[in-house]
Amino acid sequence: MQSVLRHILVILLVACCLVLPVSAQPPVGGDNGWYAVNCNIDGAQVYFDNQYQGEIQGGVLYVAVYTTGTPYQTFRVEKDGYITHYGDVTSVPGKGDVFDLYATLNPVQTPGPIGGDVGWYTVHSNVDGATVQFDNDVKGVTSQGILSVQVYVTGTPYSTYTVTKEGYQPYTGAITQYPGKGETVDLYVTMNPAPTPVPTQKSPLSPALAGGALLIVGLLLVARKN
Repeated sequence: MQSVLRHILVILLVACCLVLPVSAQPPVGGDNGWYAVNCNIDGAQVYFDNQYQGEIQGGVLYVAVYTTGTPYQTFRVEKDGYITHYGDVTSVPGKGDVFDLYATLNPVQTPGPIGGDVGWYTVHSNVDGATVQFDNDVKGVTSQGILSVQVYVTGTPYSTYTVTKEGYQPYTGAITQYPGKGETVDLYVTMNPAPTPVPTQKSPLSPALAGGALLIVGLLLVARKN
């Protein structure tokens, strides 16, 4: 009886070894490559061209791409409490290849002043060097996609924020949430390039004005002859 059970177990083990996981197959006309996004913070969210791809686990996230697809241009890695990382995607992996991308997230430095409880607004913008104002009070400029603004939780609440930069349309949004002590409220801005002004063209003289001008010139010539 034990011999029979032993043989059955051996058969089952062999059968399990023969069952291989089914890998995802690329669509017709497309070959798979991967981006390996390496980051020092687990749980950070990864975006390619503003498309969410997943979270960092074990220091890395693998993002499958088609070598025949439209290449990505940029990527960003973000997590609350850390400065968002922005980077360029400069290469497309070949079939079966892995291309490494690296992001190091640093904590947002938020020291509080003496005498008063503080919170923070974090303004996220797609444009660096943009000036941020809260109710016309200038707070600074965006760097690496963000600007942290410290506020007193017992102070007068702000109602609007405005982000401006030369060459872009100004952005104004409403502030509807106020941070508590030690809390951070995120504000998001997408700035669009300002439209290029169309040069104005001088309208030609109307036929009536042109005829009148010729008539005056003719009368002057006649008067001069006389």
